[in-house]
Amino acid sequence: MHIKQIIIQGFKSYNEQTVIEPFSPKCNIIVGRNGSGKSNFFAAIRFVLSDAYTQMGREERQALLHEGSGSAVMSAYVEIIFDNSDERFPTGRDEVVLRRTIGLKKDEYTLDRKNVSKSDVMNLLESAGFSRSNPYYIVPQGRVTTLTNMKDAERLLLLKEVAGTQVYEQRRTESLRIMDDTDNKRAKIDELLKYIEDRLGELEEEKEELRGYQEKDRERRCLEYTIYHREQVEIGNALDQIEEGRQRGLEMNEDSRELFVQREAEIQELDRRIAARKQEAELLKVDKTQLEEERREHVRHRAQIELDVKALTADQGHLLEAKRRYEEELRELTTAIAEREEELEGLLPEYNEKKEQEQLLKQELAEADAARQRLYAKQGRNTQFRSKKERDDWLRKEIGECQDTLTKRKANKTNLEKEIVGTEKAIQKLEKDIEQAREKLDGRTEALDGVSEDVASKRAIRDKLMDERKELWRKDAKLDSTVDTARRELEKAERALSATMDSNTTRGLKAIRRIKEQLGLSGCYGTLAELMDVEDRYRTAVEVTAGQSLFHYVVDNDETATAVLTQLNRERSGRLTFMPLNRLKPRLAHFPVANDVVPMIEKVKYDEEYRKAFEQVFGKTIICPDLNVAAQYARSHGVSAITLAGDRADKKGALTGGYHDPRRSRLEAVKAVKQWQDTFETQSAESTGIKRELERKDQEITRAVGELQMAEAGRAQVESSYGPLRAELQGMVASLGQLKDSLERKIKSLENVDASLKSLQEQLDAYQAEINSGFKKTLTAEEEASLEELAQRCQELRKQVGVVSTERAEKESRKSILEVELRENLRMRLDQLKGQSMDNLDTGGSRRGGRRRGDLNETKNELKRVQELIAKVEKSLADVEEGISVAKKDLDALEKQKSEHQAAQQDEARNIERQKKRIEKSMAKRALLQEKATECSRNIRDLGVLPDEAFEKFDRVESNKVVKQLHKVNEALKKFSHVNKKAFEQYNNFTKQRDTLQKRRQELDVSQASIEDLIQVLDQRKDEAIERTFRQVSKDFAEIFEKLVPAGRGRLVIQRKADRNVNEDDSDDEGADQRNGNGGVENYTGVGISVSFNSRHDEQQRIQQLSGGQKSLCALALIFAIQQCDPAPFYLFDEVDANLDAQYRTAVAHMVKSLSSRNENGQFICTTFRPELVHVADKHYGVLHKNKMSTVDAVTKEEALEFIEGQKV
Repeated sequence: MHIKQIIIQGFKSYNEQTVIEPFSPKCNIIVGRNGSGKSNFFAAIRFVLSDAYTQMGREERQALLHEGSGSAVMSAYVEIIFDNSDERFPTGRDEVVLRRTIGLKKDEYTLDRKNVSKSDVMNLLESAGFSRSNPYYIVPQGRVTTLTNMKDAERLLLLKEVAGTQVYEQRRTESLRIMDDTDNKRAKIDELLKYIEDRLGELEEEKEELRGYQEKDRERRCLEYTIYHREQVEIGNALDQIEEGRQRGLEMNEDSRELFVQREAEIQELDRRIAARKQEAELLKVDKTQLEEERREHVRHRAQIELDVKALTADQGHLLEAKRRYEEELRELTTAIAEREEELEGLLPEYNEKKEQEQLLKQELAEADAARQRLYAKQGRNTQFRSKKERDDWLRKEIGECQDTLTKRKANKTNLEKEIVGTEKAIQKLEKDIEQAREKLDGRTEALDGVSEDVASKRAIRDKLMDERKELWRKDAKLDSTVDTARRELEKAERALSATMDSNTTRGLKAIRRIKEQLGLSGCYGTLAELMDVEDRYRTAVEVTAGQSLFHYVVDNDETATAVLTQLNRERSGRLTFMPLNRLKPRLAHFPVANDVVPMIEKVKYDEEYRKAFEQVFGKTIICPDLNVAAQYARSHGVSAITLAGDRADKKGALTGGYHDPRRSRLEAVKAVKQWQDTFETQSAESTGIKRELERKDQEITRAVGELQMAEAGRAQVESSYGPLRAELQGMVASLGQLKDSLERKIKSLENVDASLKSLQEQLDAYQAEINSGFKKTLTAEEEASLEELAQRCQELRKQVGVVSTERAEKESRKSILEVELRENLRMRLDQLKGQSMDNLDTGGSRRGGRRRGDLNETKNELKRVQELIAKVEKSLADVEEGISVAKKDLDALEKQKSEHQAAQQDEARNIERQKKRIEKSMAKRALLQEKATECSRNIRDLGVLPDEAFEKFDRVESNKVVKQLHKVNEALKKFSHVNKKAFEQYNNFTKQRDTLQKRRQELDVSQASIEDLIQVLDQRKDEAIERTFRQVSKDFAEIFEKLVPAGRGRLVIQRKADRNVNEDDSDDEGADQRNGNGGVENYTGVGISVSFNSRHDEQQRIQQLSGGQKSLCALALIFAIQQCDPAPFYLFDEVDANLDAQYRTAVAHMVKSLSSRNENGQFICTTFRPELVHVADKHYGVLHKNKMSTVDAVTKEEALEFIEGQKV
């Protein structure tokens, strides 16, 4: 086993966690500057393993904590990890982790990360070889110097300590202390025995007088028992009579209570019926008010409609006369238009024929005239030009001009054709629009009738919706009144419930409903009272059993309870007790199986989900018919028992009870709150539904009114649209005439363009032909003949054109007259007349509420509807008034019945109070008698154990004689007033005490002999241990000194009392001790050291005669010898070679190397400023100090040597 690793944090100069690289199981050297923390490192190990740091005060603890810059260190720890591969620690693990943590207020050990006590740690260390009697496995600075300066006597004490004599001394001291105690106890026992013997002699004389006293005292007790017994019997009879009277009174009182409760329930039922009747009467009054208001509104509406009917009926005659005149004029116009159209239809073919004939003649005339003109032009050109070339040039020029003109005329023709087509389309569209406008005017009446019907249907829908809304208003008003009543009753019930609990619970229950909705908690179920239902018969028993648990709140788990509690505390909204179902573990009691027992849990109705909560409260309670039965079952079965009246008996025998007012029942209050809560929520939901329905109905009415307004606006638009339509029709007719005139002009222009094109083409052909002909000064014969023929033909054609044009003009003039008359007179008048048919109806506008004159039938229908509504309202009013009358009669009857019940209740309450007082008086008398009975029983018990004759000796003697006899006996007993009444008892007690003390003294004598033997054995063993240790240490010292100083010799010298003046005495020579007769450890006075450094045969010197280095070497040799005598798993040396010479340091270094390399020796961890130990070490470590903090790091041998050399400089 060896130290594997050390972790330090917060200890002295080691502030931050310092994890030291694993140590070698052999030799480890630590180097560092003075003040860097080497000694603190060794102190950390001693802090964990030794007793150096025990029973420290606050200042001493503070000194162990790191004090540097930064935040203050509140605790520190040192952790040592041991390699336990050899299992010296009996833990069964390869590693053992031992940590000690210290703070200002704590000091604790942990072993393998588990807390242990200090004694456990020390026992574990001793089991692994860390001897508390040999602390030299840790050698701190100054320990070597102490050994060098140690006196011989102190060195002897050291050897004794190494030998383990402390254990023997402790046991010897304890044995001596026990012997002293034993001597003291024997002295006290002897003193008590002497006193007891004297007292027993005195008591022998008092026993004779005591026998006479006892005879008289026995007779006295018999007489007193007889008197007390007879008094007990009388008191028992009186108590039985009182109990019978009480039972009769209780039965009567119970009957009265049941009757009182029953009548109270009847009064509550009457109150409920009265409240319902009052509410019904209030609702009927509300209905009556609404119906009367509705009737007044309908009556006003009916009067308005009647006025409209009268006005519409008066105007009906005027309307009929105007209609007759209108139809006659319309007929005349239609006839005239038909005649003109017929004439125009007959004239148009003739006109078209003449027009076509005139056009053909004109065209032929134009062609003939053009040919003639061309011949004249050619004739002129023949004289104009001198040569053919000149002529041809001019002709080509003319041909070009003709072609340009022809192109332009063709373009004009194309444009004219397009314009003609567009105009014809416009004429067709306009004629169609005119036809549609005339159809509209013709169908005006039908359209107006359709629109009016639409308006009437939408008005009917609006009226129906408004009637439905009025009905909803009535329902809403009723529900508002009902909801207000329910709210008042709910508040009243909540106040009654709040009066049964404390204010914190009340506020908590109010807050939890809001918190439940706010946090969305589905696991909040409610109070026990809200979650259960109980028959009225068992209500009192359940209330008394539950107590305040009725208002404990049931939740699904403790997380829900924590969330609600946190919110309650944050808001300071009261206080509640929660019952988390996941935490409840109820245990049902073993209920007796009998006919007069009912487990309360069976009479409570609840949801199976909440079973644990109800078993927790009611799972150990039974219901019994009376208190006596309840008390018996409570004692025999260890349960709580209760009667229907609420009297309780628990398993410890305590009885509680009293009167419970049924009117202040908490369960009834919870039930009332729940009932009114449900009623309020139901009616509120219904009221909300009605209000939503009203909102929807308002929206429907708004929509219907909008549609009605749109229909009326449409009708007004239709009515007002025919005036513009007539003006538009006139405009379209005028436009049509203009378009037709324009079409005729364009057709004529097209005809002229066609003629021009034909003429130009003929001219162009003539020019071409002339170019191709020869150049002549005159026309040819054919051309001359043609010219003459053309002149005649033109003349004839002009005559024919004149005749046809005249005929065509006559036809055209008549056609124009007919068309103008039709277009601007007859048709326009017809259109005006058709539009005037509705205008005449609209003349005078709308009267009396905007009704038209043609709405007579509609108005009459509405009047009929309003009259039916009035009749319906009046019938409803009659029913409501009858209902109000019936409700008033019922209320009077109920109030009278309630008054009778209340009077009977007052009488019954007075009767119950009288019975209660009688019972209280009987109970007070019973209490007095029970007190007397108790006093008699106490007196009988005070008489002590009675003789058998006491129960029958004076049984037949009269009471007066018994009293007289008792008086005589008491007078006789006065003579024995000086007698010691306890002489017999005291004599027996003193005899027993004497025997016990004598036995105890014998035991003490035996114990003292055993202790003396033990002390002798301990002394012998201690001497043997000291002798054995001295011989072993002396031998090891000589061997180790020879290794350290090969040329020298050293030994330990024992000092005795008999030879203080002798300088030498070989301690190894046991025969010398025996020869001198001076053996025994008590004769030892000290241990000296005798050494020789130069030769084994030189005279040896005492340690006091040596130099400082030689003394240190002797001290180290002694330390090595002690360690060899009592080996440890590892050794800590702190600068032990500081005072040694170089040759001795080398020898010590080799000794350390040799010891650490052997399997039976342990690990060495040393600090040094010298290179010798560094050379032989297996691992090297350096301690650095920076910013007031120490750190330990592994270094190489070269780095360690370099550091030591640097220290020398």
